[in-house]
Order: sequence, then structure tokens, then C-alpha cells
Amino acid sequence: MASLGAFAILPGRVLAQVCTTERPGWDGTPVNALGEALTLFATPASLLVLALTVVAVRFRSQWMGLVAVLGWTGVVSLVTLTNPTGNRVAAMAEGCIGRPTLFIAVVAAICVATVIYTMPRKADG
Repeated sequence: MASLGAFAILPGRVLAQVCTTERPGWDGTPVNALGEALTLFATPASLLVLALTVVAVRFRSQWMGLVAVLGWTGVVSLVTLTNPTGNRVAAMAEGCIGRPTLFIAVVAAICVATVIYTMPRKADG
């Protein structure tokens, strides 16, 4: 009987209730970094900050670019520092949540590009 307890800590269908709360509608296939990045980019906060970034780049507004970079910082902080249900580690072990590494790298690239593109141009003369 004691050996059956060891199987309870292994990821598998046993932890399905974690994925039911974290990702309702999960089909059972493990989520990779690309799938997690797409999921995180589809959140309302990310879409709002992405729209703000597009407007900042379109008008080359430094201040709007700064607000966009701060918005991305807030979104990444929410993804990495908060764990509202306390089940993130178990959900990652189960496979319904992937690692946010690709999302963070793409957001960092977006922020660097926004800062560089909205920098003031030096006047020739």
C-alpha cells in the first residue's frame, strides 16, 4: 500500500482537477512553449498592451512607448510572479500549462524594438 502513494506525486491523469481549474477545456495534449506564448498573448491585458505598442510605434511617441514598455513589464510580472490558485507547478507537471520563457523573450524583443524605434532622431546638420 505504501508504494501506491508514490504514484500520487507523478504527473498524469491523477492531477486532472488541477488542469480543470487552471485551463478549462484542455484537451490532454501537453502545452509547449509556443502554445503557452500564444495563450499568454491572447489574454486581454496582452492584447491591450500590444495595441498600445502598435499605436506608439505608428506615431513614434516616446511617452506612449514608455507606457507600453511599462505595460509589458506589468504583464510579464503578473505571469511570472503571481500564482493566484497556487497550482502552477502542478499544472506544469501535468502539462496543461507550459513554460512562459518564449513569451518573456518575445516581449523583451518587442520592448527593445519599441524603445529603439521611438528614440528621437538626431538632426543632420
